[in-house]
Amino acid sequence: MANETANEQPERRSNSKVIAWCLSGVVGMFAFGFALVPLYDVFCEITGINGKTGGRYESGATQQVDENRTVRVQFLASNGPGMTWEFRPVVRSIDVHPGQPVTVNFYAANGTDHAMVGQAVPSLAPSEGTQFFHKTECFCFNQQPLEAGESVEMPLIFIVDRDLPEHITKLTLSYTLYDQGKMTDVSRSDRTQTTTNNNG
Repeated sequence: MANETANEQPERRSNSKVIAWCLSGVVGMFAFGFALVPLYDVFCEITGINGKTGGRYESGATQQVDENRTVRVQFLASNGPGMTWEFRPVVRSIDVHPGQPVTVNFYAANGTDHAMVGQAVPSLAPSEGTQFFHKTECFCFNQQPLEAGESVEMPLIFIVDRDLPEHITKLTLSYTLYDQGKMTDVSRSDRTQTTTNNNG
């Protein structure tokens, strides 16, 4: 009987270690999910790849529209790990003249039974075109809180620069939507003003 008790003690300690490691892994993965957006920002800033677009574009001078040239802009949307919202562009593509301000919308719907906050991160292809694609207004500048069952159309206003190289005739703007956790009381009371680190 004493031997059985002695054998059980190491087994219990071993089981406790396994449980502790598993819990640590779950917590680590959860924290990594929240860190994806800022890590993406740092990575793109250091490497200059992945076609990350610039922040809010502000210019005192109005660009003249080049009506002799047309550029096709395609829109893609996807969800990051663990994000369950429906997320898509309202229009899949549009033909624009360089220098012309254009407004399009993206649709998001929270189909879960609880309030959540999302954050969209953009990228542009080809990456050569990023410095010539200007966003004057974008839902990606803000976190997007949605109540359970709520949906919204989120605007994007952009200008394709007249100086876009002639050989670029098509741009593809992609957004990935990340889960930023449950909605807080602050998010509910000030929904349109909750901004991040200019994640454009």
